[in-house]
Amino acid sequence: MMRGYDRPLYVLPFDHRGSFETGMFGWNGALTAEQTAQIAEAKRVIYDGFKAAAVAGVPKQNSAILVDEQFGAAILRDAKVDGFTIACPVEKSGQDEFDFEYGETFHSHIEAFEPTFCKVLVRYNPEGDQALNRRQTNRLTRLSYYLHNSKPRLFMFELLVPPEKAQLEKVKGDKKAYDLEIRPRLMVQTIEELQDAHVEPDVWKIEGLDRREDCERVVAAARYGGRDKVGCIVLGRGENDKNVREWLTTAATVPGFIGFAVGRTDFWEPLVGWREKKTTREAAVDEVARRYREFVDIFEKARAKSPGAGV
Repeated sequence: MMRGYDRPLYVLPFDHRGSFETGMFGWNGALTAEQTAQIAEAKRVIYDGFKAAAVAGVPKQNSAILVDEQFGAAILRDAKVDGFTIACPVEKSGQDEFDFEYGETFHSHIEAFEPTFCKVLVRYNPEGDQALNRRQTNRLTRLSYYLHNSKPRLFMFELLVPPEKAQLEKVKGDKKAYDLEIRPRLMVQTIEELQDAHVEPDVWKIEGLDRREDCERVVAAARYGGRDKVGCIVLGRGENDKNVREWLTTAATVPGFIGFAVGRTDFWEPLVGWREKKTTREAAVDEVARRYREFVDIFEKARAKSPGAGV
């Protein structure tokens, strides 16, 4: 059965784990209970900002959070009670190869929280290590089958296509040139390969694309073969505000791009200010809310100027 999700979807992702431990707090190794609690509290600041944005007018039915069980279990439970759409990651954090966070018991953790979306982050270059790609694909096919055939849940797929050495050499080591000239083709090829292996996401999280025609090609691949309701959303990649705005504005004009998942650009600076006691918790919450709300406004205004986009 072909599935999909084609309603507006504005995700605030804060399922980061390793980057919180090392990047935000500068910790390495096993965490103490106190350190775990500090990260959980930082994520609570983000969630409070998300809720404040809903109060300020972000449509509740179109908004969602993506947060992990390790540091955000209480937030996931609260968000469900609060009536928000929730998404949980399935992958181990910070690994080049996709594998299940909880191994063979991954399904029991999904069932414990009953998220609307289960999300994977996968690094896959179709011209890269073929053995690696096969191992990842086998796990992803298994997950796709489980999500769509047990108690059906929606499958969110975050696709990253890191450059191979030979690909970078073609553009003289210029990663921006790789993103513009090479990555879009590889993304389409990856989507097609995974579909052929029966990996069937309902939503694809797509790295920002500079050209409208590349967005159109990605949607065409994602919706190929009767997958007419499959949606695409733009991920922020932790990029600066200017780049994220441009990606959202471009994607919003393309039918099939239904929203975004922008995290670090929303919350990183406010959280650092709060952690370093340069700002209050209330101010950090307000700033997360403002940034998230602003990205929603950017996407919706761009979509409104392009009839038929977003569906």
